[in-house]
Amino acid sequence: MMAGIEVFAGACEVKQVGELQRQSQSVEVGEARSVRADLRMGAGELNLTGGADALMEADFSYNVDEWKPEVDYEVSGDTGELSVKQDIIAGVPVGEARNEWDISLNDEVPTNLVVQMGAGESNLDLDSLTPTGLTLHMGSGKTTVDLTGDYARNFGTSIEGGVGEAKVLLPSDVGARVTPKGGLGKINAEGLRREDGSYVNEAYGDSEVTLDVDIQGGVGRITLEVV
Repeated sequence: MMAGIEVFAGACEVKQVGELQRQSQSVEVGEARSVRADLRMGAGELNLTGGADALMEADFSYNVDEWKPEVDYEVSGDTGELSVKQDIIAGVPVGEARNEWDISLNDEVPTNLVVQMGAGESNLDLDSLTPTGLTLHMGSGKTTVDLTGDYARNFGTSIEGGVGEAKVLLPSDVGARVTPKGGLGKINAEGLRREDGSYVNEAYGDSEVTLDVDIQGGVGRITLEVV
C-alpha cells in the first residue's frame, strides 16, 4: 500500500512492518436517531458498504503498529457522532505494508458521511444506506462511489480535491445532477446530458427525489455512469 512521506531534518522516518494484525469492532446506535460518521484514513484500502445490524461493524487489518485506527462514538441528544480515524501516515515502511478497512454501516439510520483519504483506494457503496449527505476528500489513488440506491429523500454529495481517479455510479430512477467546478481533468459521462453546465440523467426534473453531486478541483479523471 502507499504511504505518505514526512521529512525530518532531511531524513525520512522509517516505519517497521510487523505481523499482520486483525481487529474487529462493533458500535451500537444507542439513542441516536441520526448520525454523523467521520472516516479518516492516511493510506491504504477502504471498503464501505451497508448491511450492518449495529450502527457500524468493522474489520481492520494492518501491519504497522502506528496505523491502528481509533474508533470513537458519542451521542448528544438524538444525534450520534461516529469517528474512525488514523494518525497521518508519516515515514517509509520497510517491507510490504498493508492497511485495510472493511466497514459496514446500518441501512436504516440517517447518516451524514464524511470521508477523508490520503493515498490508496476507496470503494464507497451507499446504495442501501439512508444518506443525508456525503463529503469525500480525495487524496491520490482511485475512488469509486456507488449512489445507485432508491433514495427516499434529497441529499447532496461533494467530492473535493485529490489527484487520482474518481468513478461515480448514479441511479436511473432518481434524478441526479453532477456539477463540475474548477481544475478538473478529463470527464467521461455515460447516460447523462449537459444542462446549464451540469450533467443530468433522464430522471432529473421528473422524480420526487434529487441527488446533487458537486465535484471540485484537482481530480485527474472522472467517470460518471448511470446504472
